[in-house]
Amino acid sequence: MLRSQLKLVFLFGILGFLANPVLAQDPQYSQYYAAPLYLNPAMAGGELTGRVGFNYRNQWPSLDAQFTTFSAFYDTYLPDYNSGIGIHVMQDTEGAAKLRSTTISALYSYELKIADNTYFRPGFQASYIRREIGFYENLVFANQINPADPFGPTFPGTEIPGLGDPVGMLSLSVGGLLFTENLWLGFSAHHVNQPNQSFIDGISPLPAKFSFHGGYRFSLGEGSMRGDFTHIRKQRYFTPTINYKRQGPFEQLDVGAYFYVEPIVFGLWYRGLPYKPVENQSNRDAVVMMVGLNLLNGLNIGYSFDYTVSQLGIQSGGAHELSLSWTLPNSYQGKPSRRDTILPCPKF
Repeated sequence: MLRSQLKLVFLFGILGFLANPVLAQDPQYSQYYAAPLYLNPAMAGGELTGRVGFNYRNQWPSLDAQFTTFSAFYDTYLPDYNSGIGIHVMQDTEGAAKLRSTTISALYSYELKIADNTYFRPGFQASYIRREIGFYENLVFANQINPADPFGPTFPGTEIPGLGDPVGMLSLSVGGLLFTENLWLGFSAHHVNQPNQSFIDGISPLPAKFSFHGGYRFSLGEGSMRGDFTHIRKQRYFTPTINYKRQGPFEQLDVGAYFYVEPIVFGLWYRGLPYKPVENQSNRDAVVMMVGLNLLNGLNIGYSFDYTVSQLGIQSGGAHELSLSWTLPNSYQGKPSRRDTILPCPKF
């Protein structure tokens, strides 16, 4: 009897959760620079040529409430207009209830030279987001439970027209990126219009998400000669980076560094804000370890693992993340370049 009552209380709690504003968070990537268009719309066209990329993340695979995210993007640069354009597609499945979000985004950026070796890029993004939860497929309601056998087969649900239908919304985002030969500083503000994401009658605005990111690239001198006919020595860099994120009451800080010895890159960073708890819970998330390859043909491959240090512990399975991108050959090669430096942020 007690178990039956507890189950009913839990189910009514789910209904209350759906009836009130949801404190949701957007998906996140540990290799945030491997998902440049997701991080900041100002990065569209940042390579001054075409680029295509894919990202996959599986978080907490040992739990039923795991999160899986897949995204793909393409961007390119239009030198006659000093502009970058791009498209980004992402699908995310969250938790045991299988909340699924599909996002299609169009991005635009403009590049301004403000001094020698110093550039600023504002960026804009418009996204269509469709969310669906499988309201009657993945959720069980109180009137479907047999009081005589609460853990047995459930009764068929009664669908209410309009309740739990998929939600479509338009999200607007902006960003900016300042960079020199070795330094970059960026900011982005996603969902600035805070669209309504409620599955039932009512208002549940999608909270705006803010990110401040940056880093500095330190040269460690040149290595051995490349194994080709360029007569160029291999590059070596040490690049500390930060990425601060805030969405609603949630805040996180990624801080760490990349160590690049051409063509291999290693990364190590920490994610969390332990001195600033959220709802009386310690805000510690993970230690992230990464290894990747940055090949001369423009192909970049990265793998990272999140070692969970939150209360979930490593029993959650941590998080596995793969990234793949390819910088296409420059179709404007041989023409005078309008930029006297490259964007120095990592590709992972």
